[in-house]
Amino acid sequence: MAGSVTEPTEQEETGYALIHLLPNALTITAICAGLSAIRFGVQGNYVLAVQLIIAACVLDGLDGRIARLLSSDSKLGAELDSLADFLNFGVAPPLVLYFWALQDIRSAAWIAVLFFAVCCVMRLARFNVSSRSETCDQDSAYFQGVPAPAGALLVMLPMYLSFAFADAHLLPSILICLYMVIIGLLLISRIPTWSFKTTRISRENAKYFLIGIAVVGAALLTFAWVTLIALCVGYVGIVAWAWLDREIPPNR
Repeated sequence: MAGSVTEPTEQEETGYALIHLLPNALTITAICAGLSAIRFGVQGNYVLAVQLIIAACVLDGLDGRIARLLSSDSKLGAELDSLADFLNFGVAPPLVLYFWALQDIRSAAWIAVLFFAVCCVMRLARFNVSSRSETCDQDSAYFQGVPAPAGALLVMLPMYLSFAFADAHLLPSILICLYMVIIGLLLISRIPTWSFKTTRISRENAKYFLIGIAVVGAALLTFAWVTLIALCVGYVGIVAWAWLDREIPPNR
């Protein structure tokens, strides 16, 4: 009697839907943007280098949200995103600044670059630990310290000023180094910074919010560097306001 052949049972699918790979594809694209920013910084194309870092910030803001919308969160994606954040926000911005204006005091400037990079990786490590902690009791409306993407955009403020006002003299190199150190300290500080994730817009004000987004987008396309300066100054004001709001008890 010939051996019977059993019919194969229903097999589990081992592949991924193409759309579920979109968040990781955006993260990889952000890594390529950060690495390319370093390359163009070495070559002296500083405007393109800054634009690529800003593009990496935008992609960083999209990949996680898209992953949650598609329910395609994964441990691999989380680790990949964290490594991309360190490259794009902790390594590329200070290196581009170093190539741009800090060649006259290389030793002191390199210390500032290392300091900022270490502060950024510590900020990211603290965020990863707190976000994975089940017993963490923290106000979700606030971060502790300035987030890494915001720190990357803030640390390049001297470059925005130079690009916006071509005839202006560069700041002294030592001041740029000091500024880099200050932003690094803000990254690892315990200063509460506003998290926009919990902000809600009323139905009545939604249309004004969308109009404001359109105006800011148009300003970025038309007057990019001046708009970035204004956004940096505005963000510093928001951080100061959040710190005062948390530190000063309300009068009753």
